[in-house]
Amino acid sequence: MHATDVIARKRDGETLTTDEIMWFIEGVTNGAIPDYQVAAWLMAVCIRGCRTGETVDLAMAMAHSGEILDLSGVVDFAVDKHSSGGVGDKTTLVVLPLVVACGVPVGKMSGRGLGFSGGTLDKMESIAGYRSDLSTEAFLSQLKTHGIVLSGQSADLAPADGMLYALRDVTSTVRSTPLIASSIMSKKLAAGANGIVLDVKAGTGAFMGEVSAARTLAELMIGIGRDAGRKMVALISDMNQPLGAAVGNALEVREAIDVLRGGGPADLRDALPHRGRAHAAPGRHSERPGAAGPDAHDGGEAAERRGAGAFPPAGGTSGGDVRMVDDPDRLPQATIVETIAAPARGYVKRVEARAVGIASKVLGAGREKKGDPIDHAVGVVAHCKVGDAVAAGDPLFTVHANDAARLDEAKSRLSRAITLSEAPVAPLPLFYDMLEAI
Repeated sequence: MHATDVIARKRDGETLTTDEIMWFIEGVTNGAIPDYQVAAWLMAVCIRGCRTGETVDLAMAMAHSGEILDLSGVVDFAVDKHSSGGVGDKTTLVVLPLVVACGVPVGKMSGRGLGFSGGTLDKMESIAGYRSDLSTEAFLSQLKTHGIVLSGQSADLAPADGMLYALRDVTSTVRSTPLIASSIMSKKLAAGANGIVLDVKAGTGAFMGEVSAARTLAELMIGIGRDAGRKMVALISDMNQPLGAAVGNALEVREAIDVLRGGGPADLRDALPHRGRAHAAPGRHSERPGAAGPDAHDGGEAAERRGAGAFPPAGGTSGGDVRMVDDPDRLPQATIVETIAAPARGYVKRVEARAVGIASKVLGAGREKKGDPIDHAVGVVAHCKVGDAVAAGDPLFTVHANDAARLDEAKSRLSRAITLSEAPVAPLPLFYDMLEAI
């Protein structure tokens, strides 16, 4: 086979065979196919799409590009969780320790930011010394010892997806249903969890703009997981405005710690019972005795367990300075902090999630090129939600920056991100649907 032939067939809208997809992904993994040809193929997939069978083949090829973990010798039943991306989405940092506090082990493989969407690993690396590059042995050791592990893709686990993931971020090929589905599910299958919970976002700050598109993505991923013998649950959640208030790595870690201590934004707190039930569902339908009930989510207990690795999974094999959890003021902080105020009174009609995410990326919280460093300290804090009443001069956003020029561009974007109405506006829902295959 030749890479140019595979690229051309997809460019022309043809259906790739299982053998072609397996061969191409093997070439990505072993370096036989260079980045520029991989990028061309990604763009062809993004434009032409894939049939369901191609997406399933792609997910399986990427999962099998490395080792598939077997957790049965470590825990009886483990749950994994993944979000399809969003703005201010720090639910992993909050939900995982709550689930662990209920007695359900969690083994999660996470990714970095894609486009305007933040990445869990980037957030966790705000904590000095945190390691996201765990080996397979370290992954299993952390899970066995602490009941929770949050890691990136190692050379052993879905390495092909890690390579495609980095290229998608810098080639404008992120918003593709088959690429999103295969990327997420390859990581989930490789990590070996028995039950998988998917948080599929819909809205302006998500890769799926409409609820119908998010449902299509969720159904596709559920099918892949079900065929691989996993118990699957998918939430369809709103992402038309930032989730919580903080958007930016250290800012989101601080907010997650605040929520676990009983504080934090109301929308993030209100979402926890629903997400807790979703995470409990696979365990309830397994043969595992003592799985957590749907309403068991004691934030106090989870916070108390943080020193043992519950939140963040610091210490042990993951490393990380747990003093930053005990005292979030030790987290990275920006040198410039400015507030954008409401120009008039009114009701908040729109808080454009994508614009807020892009503003945070402009400040340095995301990447422009593959391998770029990020600034963990910078970001945006949104002080209002759709439906809120504001008076002239009330704070709309607080911008945390380390560069004056970046600050000016971010403020310009944020000033256009919000719309006020003279008439009252209904608040947005947190969730639209929950799908199960258990």
